[in-house]
Amino acid sequence: MGIVLVMVSGWLVWQEIKAQGADWLPVKYVRIEGAFQYIAKDKIKQVLQGHVNSGLYNADIQHIQKSVNQLPWVKSVRVKRVWPDALNIKIVEQRPVVRWGNNGLLNAMGEVFVPDNMNEFSQLPVISGPVGNEKKWLEIMKGISVTLTDRAMELAEFHVNDRRAWSMKIKNGLNLKLGRNNPLNKFQRFLQTLDLFSDELITKVAVVDLRYPNGYALTWKQGEKVIDWKNIAETRKI
Repeated sequence: MGIVLVMVSGWLVWQEIKAQGADWLPVKYVRIEGAFQYIAKDKIKQVLQGHVNSGLYNADIQHIQKSVNQLPWVKSVRVKRVWPDALNIKIVEQRPVVRWGNNGLLNAMGEVFVPDNMNEFSQLPVISGPVGNEKKWLEIMKGISVTLTDRAMELAEFHVNDRRAWSMKIKNGLNLKLGRNNPLNKFQRFLQTLDLFSDELITKVAVVDLRYPNGYALTWKQGEKVIDWKNIAETRKI
């Protein structure tokens, strides 16, 4: 019986505290924690205006969290009351790793978020593909990027269309068309024959079409001379 009385008493005290209003326990301090590169604290303050005027114990914590979490660069947020007059807001900022299409970014978990301005991220690699598989495409792109880096090449774009056909672009301008049937195998086939290409020769190729079952076709950049592949192959055998 004593336990029940304590619980009821505690509930009554809580209701009495809430009824006192903002003047009795006003929020004097809002502490914002986090390492920010893209989030402006002024933006957070703008969101908080009006949410902290009802006092410490009348503040709607869930509503504050939801409002702050709607800011473009916020990955997660936790709001906590700190007796007697403060709110503590801990924010984790998004960290972009690639661009997602034209208007979005992906973090390391493959989660999409949309910043206010995409211009400053033009140097990041680009992924596009069917929505809902962002994490999958990101993992594939990471593997391809590592493989290309070992060959002193850097991946700029990786695209998967609605038919699941792959294509990619290297930073030196080389385009690879991989299609939708065993695209990773075709990519490996290209890498296996890459030793036939000198660095100078690679710069002359515009497109490598790997959609053939047993080989691939090359499209040269406009104005480049036709390459004597037989001579190159013979040279490599020596």
